[in-house]
Amino acid sequence: MASTVVKSALQAIREKGLRTFLRELKEDGYTKCIFDGNLLQTKIHNIGATLVGVDKFGNKYYEKLGDTQCGRHRWVEYAKKDRYDASQVPPEWHGWLHCITDHTGDELLMLKPKRYGVEHKENLSGGCRFGLRGHWTLSVGAAFVFVLNPSGKLQTVARSYQ
Repeated sequence: MASTVVKSALQAIREKGLRTFLRELKEDGYTKCIFDGNLLQTKIHNIGATLVGVDKFGNKYYEKLGDTQCGRHRWVEYAKKDRYDASQVPPEWHGWLHCITDHTGDELLMLKPKRYGVEHKENLSGGCRFGLRGHWTLSVGAAFVFVLNPSGKLQTVARSYQ
């Protein structure tokens, strides 16, 4: 696998020149691969693959029908290289990725009735970008506060948010 990457890189340098090759690496997001192993694996996997489509969020969908592991012949390269989550894939492309349908997301969008026109949004609850007040403590809207009572011992007091 590594020899394939080196061979294709050397061939691209011969065809385009070193400066153009490095500029294209930067534009395609390969420089971010230094810090992200998942992105590097995806970029290596893209060699010899067919770009099937791009969704409205900028995610790129690839397919490789040749010598790939069973179930690993379709994948997505997320538009947001620094922060990606599986919920960034719209439902029409989700079906194609998981081999539920052979129609691409673009084909399914043309078949989709207009009355189901709710726009897809990614799930923001997976990280620190979203958090309800007190969601780490009690689900009823109260938090435990540790206070020192006059005797010097720690005392737990439940207080509700206002």
